[in-house]
Amino acid sequence: MGFTFDLLKSFPDEESHEFTFGNSEKISRYDDMIRRFSAIINWDWRLLASLIYQESNFDPTVESYRGAFGLMQIMPYTGKNFGIDITSSPENNLKAGIRYIIWLHSIFDPRISDEKERISFILAAYNAGPGHVLDAMKLAEKNGMNPYKWDGSVATWLLKKSERQFYNDNVVKNGYFRGTESVHFVSQVLERFEHYKSIIPEEKNRPF
Repeated sequence: MGFTFDLLKSFPDEESHEFTFGNSEKISRYDDMIRRFSAIINWDWRLLASLIYQESNFDPTVESYRGAFGLMQIMPYTGKNFGIDITSSPENNLKAGIRYIIWLHSIFDPRISDEKERISFILAAYNAGPGHVLDAMKLAEKNGMNPYKWDGSVATWLLKKSERQFYNDNVVKNGYFRGTESVHFVSQVLERFEHYKSIIPEEKNRPF
């Protein structure tokens, strides 16, 4: 997709969050930053905003019980792998999240040609990790279903990874996984994205 980090620029940090609709055509205090970063991954900014809301409700200080931090709920070791202190600013947290999404694209772009389907797989992998999603693709293929289709196919097999007979299958490399959260995650992010599109106009000509 021609990703480049040369486009990663410095933006003012934001220290508070909100979630608003209405005539303001505003989702959060981070909208401008989200617009700029979404251009790097060639995503509609409203999709990235939906992912961020799902992860953190636009709270830059939130930390999960597992240690994931900030707007994009990045694990500290993931940020460290990218050379980024994810706790230093909302901008750096977003930057680490974008780099993680680029890595996921490098895994799924060669496998899934349909862009709409691919987004579902990347969202699932953002939540579950790519290994579990790849396992579900292999299970789908082995059981005569389409490994490149999310709804009704790979999503079903991600759920089945919580069942012994399937997580012990010889095509599975990453073991047990309870896929309910990840399947719901994909649905909720995409449903919210559709809602955002209904209330905020597309910005085809917006300069980045």
